[in-house]
Amino acid sequence: MDELELTSWRRAVAELYGRVRSAEDPAEGHAAWRTGRDELFASHPQSPLPPDDPLRVSGLPYWPYDPALRFAAAVQPASGASLEIPTSNDGIVGLRRVGRVRLPGPVDAELDVWWLAQYGGGLFLPLRDGTAGQDSYGAGRYLLDSAKGADLGGGTDSLVIDLNFAYHPSCRYNPRWECPLAPAGNRIEVPVRAGERLTS
Repeated sequence: MDELELTSWRRAVAELYGRVRSAEDPAEGHAAWRTGRDELFASHPQSPLPPDDPLRVSGLPYWPYDPALRFAAAVQPASGASLEIPTSNDGIVGLRRVGRVRLPGPVDAELDVWWLAQYGGGLFLPLRDGTAGQDSYGAGRYLLDSAKGADLGGGTDSLVIDLNFAYHPSCRYNPRWECPLAPAGNRIEVPVRAGERLTS
């Protein structure tokens, strides 16, 4: 049953991020995240990879872990602007802005933090950077999607933002998945050579 398979996928993702948050060394947490993602993408029935995709064997490609790209970022209040943004399959997803985070050098950028306007909601932080369309997916990558368990932690007024955990949405691999695209407040010119990439 697709619904139970998808629930299993989301449960596995949430458990994986739980292991990442409990890791004493962020680099070790990142290595565990990569291994866990490769296992899910290789064998889970809800994997977005087609059955014959070579990434099921080789694993997903990433840039090397860079500790300078991990931040504990205060979430600054921002107007509660609402958006209905397109998805990869011509659908619409509602978002409400709940704040902004400032990332210092070497990134030196601000990003909007969104709340998904759907049942249960969840924080959502996409990123489209200077690598998009060349070294990473043209529509952008995701840093956080707490509705699906992708959450690196934080406090009541801050978030852990680790650009090494930027990952491609499932629609990059399979058009049956609906993926919200990065809105204007989540697009930056600086290339972020961290996280998942298109090729090794």
